[in-house]
Amino acid sequence: MADRIFSLHSWPRAILHIDGDAFFTSCEEAIHPEFRGKPLITGGERGIVACASYAAKKLGVRRGVPLHEAKKICPGLVVLPSDYETYSLFSRRMFQIMRRFTPQVEEYSIDEAFADLTGLRRSFRGSYEAIAEAVREEVRRELGITVTAGVSISKVLAKIASKHRKPDGLTAIPGREIPRYLDGLPAGAVWGIGHATANLLAKLGARTALDFARFPEYRVKKHFSKPGVETWRELRGESVWPVVSEEKSTYASISKTKTFAPSTGDREYLFAQLSRNVESACIKARRYRLAPRKIALFLKRDDFSVSALEARLVRPSSYPLELAGIIRELFEILYRQGQRYRATGGVLLELMEDRNIQYSLFESPLRVEKVERLYAAADRLAEKYGKHTLHLGGSHLIERVGKGKRGEPTARETTRLPGESGRRHLGLPILHLDV
Repeated sequence: MADRIFSLHSWPRAILHIDGDAFFTSCEEAIHPEFRGKPLITGGERGIVACASYAAKKLGVRRGVPLHEAKKICPGLVVLPSDYETYSLFSRRMFQIMRRFTPQVEEYSIDEAFADLTGLRRSFRGSYEAIAEAVREEVRRELGITVTAGVSISKVLAKIASKHRKPDGLTAIPGREIPRYLDGLPAGAVWGIGHATANLLAKLGARTALDFARFPEYRVKKHFSKPGVETWRELRGESVWPVVSEEKSTYASISKTKTFAPSTGDREYLFAQLSRNVESACIKARRYRLAPRKIALFLKRDDFSVSALEARLVRPSSYPLELAGIIRELFEILYRQGQRYRATGGVLLELMEDRNIQYSLFESPLRVEKVERLYAAADRLAEKYGKHTLHLGGSHLIERVGKGKRGEPTARETTRLPGESGRRHLGLPILHLDV
């Protein structure tokens, strides 16, 4: 009788959660079939494990482990530099596949997304489980990677379902079966419940998700704030958090960093990476029609200590050409000869909508217009030929030595995906211009 607190309807809503299986290494295996089934990790450029394949996980290699420890655990480990351009491409294609089934898709992370399938059974002439399986099969067939799917009546329950049968699995939790899946599940394993909340729940006598879901409403509201109450409602089968398909468009700041191994004291390499950090951040800012009032740069040393500086701009701008001078000035102050660095970073601060920018009376309108037109063209070229097709001369060293482990090209730079040619893959011929 106590379990009747949960949904009496099997499918009042249907929320799908898709979770990529060891996503980064799966993408590498899709491009390099010779790596399939081998213990494989990405993160070689950082000196730590960014992602481990399931073959590596079985041997005890875990994310975040230093590279030297991972090699001790598994001497035959295949180590690759992270190739985020490729992973982003796979991610976009995976989300596009999901949108063939429903326009209501929320991109939660590079390898995770929610989709609202409510009411689609008649259109696809099948159950919600069958629709989820069709999505998984399309991803496997087109991309050569596997994903795990969870289907339930709320986002929290869909997340629980997708963790239930990993990797390459599918689990459906209809309303009537909620108690069965929450029984024995640690409260701290629920999406939305952090370490502090899990400790509070333990003190209140709720060690499992089912214990928490059975709390009476007055008790939940007495001890928890709004997020805790909403998580409790989602666990009980009430869809509180909708699938939000709109892309995020507001940011307080935009940051881009680059970690590399081995560490380096090479002045020009560090400046190139710092310039590329700012270029990447500016690309994102222009996508959302934003411009920073301030810019901050940092260099992280071998001992993890950080040197950072920020500067206010004369005029908000998301055009790297206009920021090149301040990037060089800040870098010269931050950089110390003889010091070794393991990471660089650039942050755009105090973002505002670019249509609200007021230009100075002392600026040349013609020059401003030329820079705007230049970057409008750069963004069109990036869409067609790839990110950073047009870039600052100060960051060009990265194009020469490759974007992976220092001095080596990434896997993306040395392979072609279906439909690509050498010209399309590499972008336009390199032009060196003085502007």
